[in-house]
Amino acid sequence: MPVRAELDEIDIKILRELQSEGRITNVELSERVGISAPPCLRRVRKLEEAGIIEGYRAMLNAASLGYDLVAFCMIGLAQQSEIHLRAFADRTLHWPIVRQCWMVSGESDFLLHCVATDLAEFQDFVIDDLTAADNVDTVRSMLTIRQIKNEGPVDLHGKSRLPSGR
Repeated sequence: MPVRAELDEIDIKILRELQSEGRITNVELSERVGISAPPCLRRVRKLEEAGIIEGYRAMLNAASLGYDLVAFCMIGLAQQSEIHLRAFADRTLHWPIVRQCWMVSGESDFLLHCVATDLAEFQDFVIDDLTAADNVDTVRSMLTIRQIKNEGPVDLHGKSRLPSGR
């Protein structure tokens, strides 16, 4: 189990600001968190090296680029051995329509977040790729109506310190 980082209040402020605005300059970031620029940059680099900051990316408006359909698929495998789970997980890496994939517990084995240009493209993916994939037993899909909330994946509001791991 990974060791959780021991972060102080300044680290948390840095993470909040970067999660909110990843293109902020180091000077602006240092002003917002209340420290000078050189130690701020050192802290950011330390957070990157520790793997706490995994990367930076632009958030795109999918609909404005012609990707009008967002769906979630719950996938059940016929066999759940490690080799079968890994094989399906590896297969998802080659499907561009799958934007995020989680291995889950419960009634399904995987949850896929899919983005497609339209219903026809999504249907072709489900029929030609998902249901045809080795070891796939069930595919349950849910088409979205509208997105209600889109926050960063980690809620750092109200946190002054993150717990340390064991």
